[in-house]
Amino acid sequence: MKALILSGGKATRLRPITYTSAKQLLPVANKPILFYGIEAIRAAGITDIGIIVGDTAPEVMAAVGDGSRWDAKVTYIPQSAPLGLAHAVATAQGFLGDESFIMYLGDNLIEGGVSSFVEEFTRERPDAEILLKQVPNPSSFGVAELNADGTILRLEEKPADPKSNLALVGVYLFTSEIHASIARIQPSPRGELEITDAIQDLIGRKKRVLSHQLSGWWLDTGKKDDILEANRTVLDAVERNVLGTLDAESQAIGRVRIGKGTQLINTCVRGPVVIGSGCTLVNAYIGPYSSIANNVTIENVEMEYSIVLDNTNLRDLDGRMADSLIARNVDVRRTEHRPRVHRFMLGDDSKIELI
Repeated sequence: MKALILSGGKATRLRPITYTSAKQLLPVANKPILFYGIEAIRAAGITDIGIIVGDTAPEVMAAVGDGSRWDAKVTYIPQSAPLGLAHAVATAQGFLGDESFIMYLGDNLIEGGVSSFVEEFTRERPDAEILLKQVPNPSSFGVAELNADGTILRLEEKPADPKSNLALVGVYLFTSEIHASIARIQPSPRGELEITDAIQDLIGRKKRVLSHQLSGWWLDTGKKDDILEANRTVLDAVERNVLGTLDAESQAIGRVRIGKGTQLINTCVRGPVVIGSGCTLVNAYIGPYSSIANNVTIENVEMEYSIVLDNTNLRDLDGRMADSLIARNVDVRRTEHRPRVHRFMLGDDSKIELI
């Protein structure tokens, strides 16, 4: 079995950060989201991995490399434009050949990984298997309507009036039969080749399609609040490991992970928190569910439930920063210059709140 990871798309809901960064490489607990998917696939015993890439291909390729760090082989497959999940599969047909494969959306996280689903697919040998999860907002996803016996009646992509609350999780398992179905479908009103339409074609041709409802969490990290929630969920399992240095006035309370070369000076960190290497924290409070990447300076700042990326400086901020996602190489500070005014340099789609 092969694996196909989708790491293209424009990620418009995460702008302005995704103007310069692939959303699949945004960190959750200081690890790129994409790496969680690769690890889940390798844990399932799959070593031959294709990654669909788009405009952010150089960044993804630089981060992932040839796959050797996971004892895997990675093949990069350029997609001309984000024209739908089924289009991505069609683009990868040369890589996939006649083999069965798992398709994993690179911005998804699933509790417990995918090993049990791969095992079930291998054992039962259906033509496709989909994972489902009850969600409060099904119109934002592909939705499955089931028969009374639990078999699949109908699939619909982002319906205005969903017939159920069962969303398709971003993991699919297919035999090569899916290629014939993709060749039979037409673009949706969104202009995309929908994988839901291709699976519906399998059902219409009396092919065997299994479904499995997830009991654990599933996180689709398409928006800022989704990434913060993913960060919170993953940090709940973090283990204490303090490799940095703390002065006599500093504390690291609870489940805190601090990298080498990081210094805490008159600073309190209350876990669960992850702090990378080479950081300097002075007169600061870092509250629960925060992730701070490498080479970050934080001085005279209180923060919680936030993510700060590499090489960023936060200094002398009034109040407490929360619910924030701060990109790389950002400089935020308060100055004593008069007159006291706010000065901003913000890109397209930036969001800022002042209280």
